[in-house]
Amino acid sequence: MAQQVSHRSRRGTWTLAAIAAGLVLIVYLRANDHLVEVRAARAEMETLTQTKSTNGKVDPVDGFEAHAPISGEVKFIDVHVGEQVTAGEELVRMDDTEARKDLASAQALLATDLATLQMMEQGGTQAERLTAKGAVSTAQLQVRQDRHRLASLQRLATEGAASANEIAQAQEQLQAAEAQLSQAQAQTKKGVRFSADDIRAQKAQVAEAQAAVNAAQALCAAVDIRAPFAGTVYSIPVVPYQFVQSGDALVYMANLNKMEIRAYFDEPEIGMLQTGQPVSIVWAAKPGEVWHGHILQAPKTIVTYAGTRNVGECLISVDDANGVLLPNTNVTVTVTEMKLHNVLSLPREALHTDGVDYVFRIVGDRLVMTPVKVGLVNLQRFQVLSGLKQGDMVALGATTEVDLTDGLRVKVRP
Repeated sequence: MAQQVSHRSRRGTWTLAAIAAGLVLIVYLRANDHLVEVRAARAEMETLTQTKSTNGKVDPVDGFEAHAPISGEVKFIDVHVGEQVTAGEELVRMDDTEARKDLASAQALLATDLATLQMMEQGGTQAERLTAKGAVSTAQLQVRQDRHRLASLQRLATEGAASANEIAQAQEQLQAAEAQLSQAQAQTKKGVRFSADDIRAQKAQVAEAQAAVNAAQALCAAVDIRAPFAGTVYSIPVVPYQFVQSGDALVYMANLNKMEIRAYFDEPEIGMLQTGQPVSIVWAAKPGEVWHGHILQAPKTIVTYAGTRNVGECLISVDDANGVLLPNTNVTVTVTEMKLHNVLSLPREALHTDGVDYVFRIVGDRLVMTPVKVGLVNLQRFQVLSGLKQGDMVALGATTEVDLTDGLRVKVRP
């Protein structure tokens, strides 16, 4: 019996000790562990910006793409990639053998058409005109002879030596001779052998032949490709003696100090874009370099880009183009849509949203859930319109996995 009491006594002692230890632990935790370490920041006056970034492609403002005017061989190339050229300087020349042959054919056809027109306007060829003149002389002689014969018969008739029938036949013969003379004389007049419509048609043919000569001359000149303005050669996709088809690209040049960018903003992002907004430009091929520009033209319509994106095309100037940014390169552009100076702000991670916007202000060693009115928000910070004042300390987050709650005891990590 005594042994049973002893065992009970020991159990009670252990129980009391465990309860005491638990109470001590609870007191310790409440006094120490309940102070949650947090990161914090003060509400400060700063400049905030709202930006949008997207991809874009560089285009030259003054660009020249030379294409083969005819199919043929590239005779020689006078320039190399990266070379600065002046206006009028020769870039590429193609073999012009075929072009010169076509020009000679066109000129021969024009000469033939001009000769035909001249002949038609003069009433025929020289041989035809001589023949017509001879016909007039013959007809004139015949008329004189028939008139003399008629006069002789009329004298004989007064003497009764010629009949009325002979006189009538002589008159008919004279009339026929006079008609033949009139016809021969008409043929010798200028242009009488050809109608006005015939001459107009021939003139049109001459004009067509002249146009063909002009085109052939232009083609002969076009095989010698020259720079239309001063600039930089940035691509030559052909080599000497290469055969190219008409229309193939031969050389690309541009004024690399005058560039612009076509940027593509997703449809939901175009509402804030406006002409004149500043833009920064970066190119992955030149890390560390930044170019600057502004929006020349905000999107006017929505188009499909890359088959999947509905975008607005935005035209952007490059205000400090320095010859480094090359045409057709892909760049990233960042538009500053809004910039607010000297506004109260906090890091964005301090903002909580649960139906309303609020932060956890630190008052003493406690968190106080404080509703705030928010203005501009960017990736790093947000504008506080009301609810806080400059210098207020606000919790950003616990250094452990503890959730921030209203009334939580905290200490700020140094």
